[in-house]
Amino acid sequence: MKKFGSLADFILEGNKHFLPALSIDNVVFGFHDNQLKVLLLKLKTINKWILPGGFIFKTEEIEDAALRILQERTGLKEIYLQQFHVFGSRKRNKQKFFKDLYKEMGIDLPDDSWILQRFLTLGFYALVEFEKVRPLADDLSAQISWWDVDKLPDLMFDHKEIIETALKDMRLKINHQPIGFNLLPREFTLKNLQSIYETILDRKLDRANFNRKILSYGILDKKEKQYTGGAHKAPYLYAFNKQAYFKALQEGLEKNF
Repeated sequence: MKKFGSLADFILEGNKHFLPALSIDNVVFGFHDNQLKVLLLKLKTINKWILPGGFIFKTEEIEDAALRILQERTGLKEIYLQQFHVFGSRKRNKQKFFKDLYKEMGIDLPDDSWILQRFLTLGFYALVEFEKVRPLADDLSAQISWWDVDKLPDLMFDHKEIIETALKDMRLKINHQPIGFNLLPREFTLKNLQSIYETILDRKLDRANFNRKILSYGILDKKEKQYTGGAHKAPYLYAFNKQAYFKALQEGLEKNF
């Protein structure tokens, strides 16, 4: 893949290397302190936040581009990504905004520059283990950090809509696909897993029913050792059976939550 020496080179030469009018926005979800969080970038020149996104090289598969963008922002590899929507409103054309933004950086662009045109964006979401992420900002960003999904900052353009659509899609799929593999450490309690389901679904679940359903899927391996961090009777630890988990992702689950 082409490596650009500077932001100016990227903007001035990008049309030779990227697919025109097409971008990717990744909604990166993590779970921490019983709260679902999303990874956001803060722009250098204005007090607004955006999703980590990027462009697709002409020689690159779309899924590979989404994974590359994710790795550049988090340092993580081999993460499960789900494409969930295409965003293409004509209001996405923000030519004047971006032209002024780049001009402040000393880059004066003609109106027909590739990067000033209206872009369709492919929305992907990723579920990642919070503690393993090493957030990395890009040339346009002053900061990258986690935000609670119910306490989002001032977001640019349609990025709030993209996050809300990703959440809706995930809530629909949670009834038919397993979740949690990339959100939890290698070993966890059933209560930890239930907390993730409750946070995503935004409602409480009966513990006995949850345990019965999740164990019936055959995607968990029970460990001999028990959790030792609590004051009451120690619960057993579990781990995902990777083969069974990803088979369930492909074939689906039978019981709804």
